[in-house]
Amino acid sequence: MKMRGAEAIIKCLEAEAVDVVFGYPGGAVLTLYDALYKLNFPHILARHEQGAVHAADGYARATGKVGVCIATSGPGATNLVTGIATAYMDSVPLVAITGQVGVSLIGKDSFQEADIRGITTPVSKHNYLVKKVEELPRVLKEAFYIAKTGRPGPVVVDISKDVFNAELDFEYPKEVKLRGYHPVADGNPQEVDAVVEELLKAEKPLIFVGGGINISGACQELACLQQLTGIPVTASLMGLGCVSGESLYLGMLGMHGTYASNMAVTECDVLLGIGVRFDDRVTGSVPDFAAGAKIIHFDIDPAEINKNIRADFRVAGDLRWSLPLLCEKIRAVDLRKWKEQLQPWCKQLATWKQEKPLTYDRRDDVIMPQAVIEKVSELTQGSAVIVTDVGQHQMWTAQFYDFSHSRSFLTSGGLGTMGYGLPAAVGAQVGLRDQMVILFTGDGGIMMNCQEMVTAADNELPVKIIVMNNQVLGMVSQWQRMFYGGRYSYTSLKGKTDFVKLAEAMGVTGMRISRPQDLEPMLREAFAIPGPVLVEVRLPEEEDVLPMVPAGGRLNQMILEGGCTGK
Repeated sequence: MKMRGAEAIIKCLEAEAVDVVFGYPGGAVLTLYDALYKLNFPHILARHEQGAVHAADGYARATGKVGVCIATSGPGATNLVTGIATAYMDSVPLVAITGQVGVSLIGKDSFQEADIRGITTPVSKHNYLVKKVEELPRVLKEAFYIAKTGRPGPVVVDISKDVFNAELDFEYPKEVKLRGYHPVADGNPQEVDAVVEELLKAEKPLIFVGGGINISGACQELACLQQLTGIPVTASLMGLGCVSGESLYLGMLGMHGTYASNMAVTECDVLLGIGVRFDDRVTGSVPDFAAGAKIIHFDIDPAEINKNIRADFRVAGDLRWSLPLLCEKIRAVDLRKWKEQLQPWCKQLATWKQEKPLTYDRRDDVIMPQAVIEKVSELTQGSAVIVTDVGQHQMWTAQFYDFSHSRSFLTSGGLGTMGYGLPAAVGAQVGLRDQMVILFTGDGGIMMNCQEMVTAADNELPVKIIVMNNQVLGMVSQWQRMFYGGRYSYTSLKGKTDFVKLAEAMGVTGMRISRPQDLEPMLREAFAIPGPVLVEVRLPEEEDVLPMVPAGGRLNQMILEGGCTGK
């Protein structure tokens, strides 16, 4: 079938079952946008290229599909870089299509030229520069395959302007043949045998789950493992949502993790890490992390095993293969005696949970940020998709929202990208039209991509935006207060920004809550409004996120409420 490159791209997207793309037009991609117009392909116009890539990211995390974004050459493409890096750090399947100057102009510092392939090499799973129209079907087939197989990630396809206009005989490949890239879902069953043998020697075992559980869709398999063994569970920030708040769940682990979780890792004798990176915000001091435990690491990416924490036992492979096999092998064992020997350990964990739960100063004169999270959790019964920006509100959300299902918590974990929240919430709402999407953001983070409120309004996306306004860059201010002698260097946001008026100027309903007694009725009112709503909540300035493990400290050196340490 004869067609131009631009039309061929649309056909490739259709073949990959892509139902929407996010983007921003410009000179190098005008022919592609003309094809989008003629073929009436669904497209969401962001108000900034960074908004487009974060929206594609939020769409991908919420739906499990590959997110797609489009930008023009030069500054359009470079505006995607932060979003590509965000997706790369959190293993989000993404295809970013960028325009490039004409083939004869490449390498000549031409107008709006940037080497986006070179720029994105360190922060993408793979990338391409397409100079010949005949390469388009193969490249796009490979791009989607690479993005969604193995450990997912972003793939950049940079396409020279000439290619959009050139003609080809279009045929979409039926399969992918890539030398050197052969992701294998199934691993070595003998590795699982070794894990079962070691696990059943443990007297104080602990399961630690990360984002890999949510990405792989293996939450049911995790639940099966919990029910079979009765082993307590803790989670990383990215693992939230795959474990509900039941008796075996200890809460989040790490710098702002719960007392019970951090003490459990410190005292356990076997730590089973599933789909985790052992990030520095989780481990604290690496030599002291689970120092008395045998470490077992399940992961799809062999490169993650032994990268940060030395594993005594490894199982490389997709969790949808390894966890069912682990459960099958455990079922074949009589666990009655072993479960009895776990009782003192489980009793100790229950005591830690009871003695030092997550708490805060419950006041009647001001609205406490934790109370906002708890109230939203209560009103939504944990059923909403929650998106956050980065900072104190992100940690409070992780601590105090009761997540009940996978893919219900979207946040920039690895890169910690301020400005991620609003466009990601827009993308999630596009992918989940009938589900409530709520964004928690700060008065700092909302300003970084506030223009995407227009995107929400123009597309009638009922995103609920809760701005936690404490008039400071909260987390940075907290560090300055705790570790820099209270020298607040350029973290005050006490300006004249009126977030209600800002929202209304962009077509979004604006509301403000300043009194504790208004919190519940006004949140109910906001959630009942059919369109997008921004709710500004006025909060005290100097509330800290606690517990807190100082950077590089041991997990049992927590700063708790009142400034005391746990041990």
